[in-house]
Amino acid sequence: MKKFAILLGLFFGTTGIALAQSGDAEAGKEKSQVCAACHGPNGESPTDMYPHLAGQHEKYLLKQLKDFKLASETGGEEGRNNAVMMGQVASLSEQDMADLAAFYASQDEPKGETPEDLIARGEDFFRRGNPESNIPSCAGCHGPRGNGMGLAAFPDISGQHAAYTKSQLEMFRSGERANDPNGMMRGVAEKMTDEEIELMSKFLSGLY
Repeated sequence: MKKFAILLGLFFGTTGIALAQSGDAEAGKEKSQVCAACHGPNGESPTDMYPHLAGQHEKYLLKQLKDFKLASETGGEEGRNNAVMMGQVASLSEQDMADLAAFYASQDEPKGETPEDLIARGEDFFRRGNPESNIPSCAGCHGPRGNGMGLAAFPDISGQHAAYTKSQLEMFRSGERANDPNGMMRGVAEKMTDEEIELMSKFLSGLY
């Protein structure tokens, strides 16, 4: 009986934590107004310097916001170091971040295009990786259409600005971005050539 009570307590305790971070999309919409200049009113960024957020997995978005917040609290030593975003999230509460993640996740995913001359090569690399340099399949973690895995917090990488995707792969490769679980993306990107990064960035833009 005692063991059952402990398990029950753990269950409700964990549930309580989850509920405390459960996002309210309507509240997030109100809070997102300050984000619109870079990410657009619905999370579809008007410039390729910044990522589309619309349709991204809620768990992934929440993780990124928390990582930016951690970086702001540690002077960039931990989390995700980005001067603009560190300033934006510095005053956000856990609930604010959860609400923003819920709002952007509820929006329709943008659609991009892949140059026709890159489709065949891009598809091959995306599905097989590069066995010669030991680069695994991108689809293994991000799914056959690049939609990611929400529960695992693997992002949807389809339909994203090619320039933004390129910049993130380059930062993973150099180690400038280091908030990937167990260094998974750094381990992949460090083996990618400039040509492969360019190929994947443009291919993923039109994948959905």
